[in-house]
Amino acid sequence: MITNSGAGTAAEENLEQALSVLRASASVEVAETDGPGELDGVLHRAGSRRIVVAGGDGSLHAVVSALYRRNELHGSTLGILPLGTGNDFARHAGIPLEPADAARVVLAGHGRPTDLIVDEVGEVVVNNVHVGAGAQASRRGDRWKKRLGVIGVGKVNLGKLGYPIGAALAAFKPPFLRLHVEVDGVTVNDLDEPALMVAVGNGATVGGGTSLTPAADAADGKVDVMVSRAIGPLARFGYVADLVRRRHTDREDVVYRRGTRVTISGEEFYCSADGEIYGPERSRSWRVEPAAYTLLVPAHA
Repeated sequence: MITNSGAGTAAEENLEQALSVLRASASVEVAETDGPGELDGVLHRAGSRRIVVAGGDGSLHAVVSALYRRNELHGSTLGILPLGTGNDFARHAGIPLEPADAARVVLAGHGRPTDLIVDEVGEVVVNNVHVGAGAQASRRGDRWKKRLGVIGVGKVNLGKLGYPIGAALAAFKPPFLRLHVEVDGVTVNDLDEPALMVAVGNGATVGGGTSLTPAADAADGKVDVMVSRAIGPLARFGYVADLVRRRHTDREDVVYRRGTRVTISGEEFYCSADGEIYGPERSRSWRVEPAAYTLLVPAHA
């Protein structure tokens, strides 16, 4: 079991609940990591043992990325104990958020082949990558997530409000980007159509439940692409309201497509990939790697 050495008290309490279930049926080694170097050492020692990630989307991203870099991801079976703030990918996979229930899935869950997004330089995306206002929201939301993450008791934590707050702040002064977006070689947005944001989703939600690409399925061999052109003040307000209600894909100023390869180019933009911010970029491409690894999910998921 791989854990984040910087986890807070609430996460440690949840971890103990999960461990009590796991250790009743299996031998468990807990390995705390604090950076890529320690993570590589843990994965080297793991051998053929089942790997369980105790954390959120960022922790899962780190483990999957390390396994991919080591050419050990294909054929790997991973379990998740969703102990992060948002837990979007675990939620998308149908994994229970209660620690004890999630531990039972690790012990007796169904192995489901799960897709991965990979960019042109070999960086991976487990859940979602987005640019424009979404990336700005993540940049601002991360600061609020850290501020609010210390407020709460037990499972009730205000850190999950970080992304909605960031999204609201970004909506007041968002970046409007002239971007050329292609899905499987077909242009879905060109430079003459300023974009508020573009999202490429393997999973459906970000930020603890904000549904950017609601029809995404991480086991269908495709990604969902959402382009929002809501750049006017009223249009932005309506877009955010519809986003909250999961109706934004019905808007005339939103383009929604599915495919296996996506390219974004044009003005400088930042990317938010599984919560990690990088950029500025002028061009970036992503492709789907179907059934890249196996994820343990409930039998009914």
